[in-house]
Amino acid sequence: MAIHIVLYQPQIPSNTGNIARTCAGTDTVLHLIRPFGFSTDDKALKRAGLDYWEYVEIHYYDSLDEFYKKNDGGAFYYVTKVGETPYDSFNYSEINKDHYFIFGSETMRLPQEVIQNNLDRTLRIPMTDNIRSYNLSNTAAVLIYEALRQQNFGHLKK
Repeated sequence: MAIHIVLYQPQIPSNTGNIARTCAGTDTVLHLIRPFGFSTDDKALKRAGLDYWEYVEIHYYDSLDEFYKKNDGGAFYYVTKVGETPYDSFNYSEINKDHYFIFGSETMRLPQEVIQNNLDRTLRIPMTDNIRSYNLSNTAAVLIYEALRQQNFGHLKK
């Protein structure tokens, strides 16, 4: 079982590349849901991921529905600044369970009906009112490492 990052219609190649690099370093699975705001051949995407792309397990989907159909089961968490629960209030310690952190694009949130239908699974990272939101790749890293911390960092070298 694994930790998964799901990017719904990502727009900024460097964010996706940075997330892929974090996934490579943590054996986190990356799921990308089209359409993207960039080409997967984009130089900024490749540069941000450096030469680690071969170490990333990536799955591509044409819709959120397709993602759900192919990933039935596990625990789904919806990351949004309007989330009802701080990210560290959830239990990610079950290593025999897949944990999916689902993000909207940098310019658009997840669809409103997805948020409304999953309010009990929405999470947020506390922040001040000084900014609109955190950077997508930083937020993904915070959640990956919180899940890993709760799992005693699994097979990662400490």
